[in-house]
Amino acid sequence: MFKKIKYSVIITSILISLMFISSCNDFLYPVQDIDVTKEEIFTDYYEYRSVDMGLYGLQQKLVEQLVVLGELRGDLLTITPNADADLIEIYNFQVSKTNKYADPTNFYKLISACNSFISVLKQKHPEVLDKKIAVTNYDRLYGEVLCMRAWAYFNAVRIYGKVPVIYESLSSVNEIVAYLNSTTSYIDSVNIVFDKDGFHNDTTKVVEVTLDKQYYNERQVIEVFSQQLEQDIKIVNGQPIVGVNNYIENGDNTWGVTVWNPFAWHALLGQMYLTYGDLAQSAKHLEAITYFTSENFRYQLDRSFANDRWREIFSRIDIREHILTIPFNKAFRQQNDFQRLFEPFEPHDYMLKPTKIAIDLWETIWSSYNLIIPDPSNPRLTKLDKTQRGIPGDLYRGFGVSYEYVKNNVLLAPGTLTSPGIASPQESYTGMLMYKMNNDVRSYTTLMQNVDTMVYKYSINKDLYDQDANFIIYRAGGIQLYLAEIYTWWAFNRGEIVSTFTSNALNIVNDGSNYSNVTGRRQMGIRGRVFNNGLRNFTAPILIQNIIYNHDPYTNEVIGYTDFTGDFSSQQLYLEEQIMDERARELAYEGERFYDLIRVAKRRGDPSFLAKKVSNKYPSGMRQTIYTRLLDEKNWYINIYD
Repeated sequence: MFKKIKYSVIITSILISLMFISSCNDFLYPVQDIDVTKEEIFTDYYEYRSVDMGLYGLQQKLVEQLVVLGELRGDLLTITPNADADLIEIYNFQVSKTNKYADPTNFYKLISACNSFISVLKQKHPEVLDKKIAVTNYDRLYGEVLCMRAWAYFNAVRIYGKVPVIYESLSSVNEIVAYLNSTTSYIDSVNIVFDKDGFHNDTTKVVEVTLDKQYYNERQVIEVFSQQLEQDIKIVNGQPIVGVNNYIENGDNTWGVTVWNPFAWHALLGQMYLTYGDLAQSAKHLEAITYFTSENFRYQLDRSFANDRWREIFSRIDIREHILTIPFNKAFRQQNDFQRLFEPFEPHDYMLKPTKIAIDLWETIWSSYNLIIPDPSNPRLTKLDKTQRGIPGDLYRGFGVSYEYVKNNVLLAPGTLTSPGIASPQESYTGMLMYKMNNDVRSYTTLMQNVDTMVYKYSINKDLYDQDANFIIYRAGGIQLYLAEIYTWWAFNRGEIVSTFTSNALNIVNDGSNYSNVTGRRQMGIRGRVFNNGLRNFTAPILIQNIIYNHDPYTNEVIGYTDFTGDFSSQQLYLEEQIMDERARELAYEGERFYDLIRVAKRRGDPSFLAKKVSNKYPSGMRQTIYTRLLDEKNWYINIYD
């Protein structure tokens, strides 16, 4: 079955049954009057592979939770009047323990299932623990499940602030709940200790074990599980043994990015080390992805997804951009709630929508403009060139891809730019931008009356009842921007001189020229691949220089400037914020925004950074309350374990 479909419902139901068994007795209780035990189910490799696929079914159960908690608590997503009580609690940063999005049960299910599978692999295939033994597919499965468990812990601790240590002998949710409900310790009376020779031997015995209840904070989760991923997974020729290559059997190369794989291993470790603050270790893992060379230019920001092809990142799975993706398919009853949450069309509920902050990030970016600088020593004289005023809007990542305008259940027409600064027809998205540019308030107001916005990323090429958009965990654009963030701050010794990679950070965002010396690179950069379609000077680079001009967001007129002369640290802070804005444009609604803000606030030692960013999306009457609440870092987490 697993050769034909991904994350089969049948396989998933087997795994869920697996999780409610005791630690040592019956391994599985199907609906029929048949008892299937560990010895009976794990008789050949394909049964192992089927159970492994069930773990991915459990990952599917987490995606709505990850997006809601990672985005609604940030500055790019807000509630509508249709929002239910659970979403309102999250929006207000006052989450009860009964909130369905705060419920850790799906994390417990995934972790306990991983524990069970790890236990079986260790018992029946102890060769996975011996790095001297040749690699088999059991090693690849072992690498997958270790990654999945580490990912579950990492995401849980980012949500809750601390997570319970779930021992490997706790292989069902019932056991986990009993353990968590204990006072200080839990007696696991059915723990079986196996001889090193594996499951089939004469020296097994039952040992009563006392498990002390303890919790990991974020730092401990990263320390424990990064060590496991680095040390417990076999490495051959510098590559981690993670993920079974199903492409050999089924000819579908997208399988390689819908299971944990070596690139996803690097991405998870890079993300954890970045969160931890170890920039050098993070860069090492992320560069293993960005400097990878292949005939199809995999993970390079070339023209593969340039301009209007950028939307294809979300309409299909493509190994040139996707690193790890959780697929859904309604034909196999694999659906999610994204369309229900985001779409204003019946039968959907339309409970969440983009904030004005998010819309402005896309609509107030300008390209192809020219400044007249009569006297560089007197920046006050600088003006916008009226003959080359520029083009407003992120025309390929924003409207029509990340968000849409809706009026009377009809999407606003995109319109076209016949030349820089001229839109046709006017009753369109580009026409609206031109009205703003020309301060034509009356026309703009008329056009946008009764218009609302919707998140569109999970509706691309979807019919009303599909509800099966894929969920991307890691992709090339996000990894490249992680590296740009690192290069903004990473200082290293070059002989007796301390150097930074700030220029590399700019290059990653603007044009990819930092890769120009690598054979075969065809990089265009994060902005370059969506702001370069052949029009004259169609570029919108981030500039880091002594004088940074400030522009009116809607007309692009110069309204002032910032002088960074002799203040490199302020330039770095400015660049960091520009990169965070770029992450918002590139990765909005993919589940990472709130954690991006947490990471920057912690690096700066300034909780007001996050508090200000997030509180700005609230109505004026709520803004100060939310700002004050978020100055306390404890409120960045859902404290269900207190």
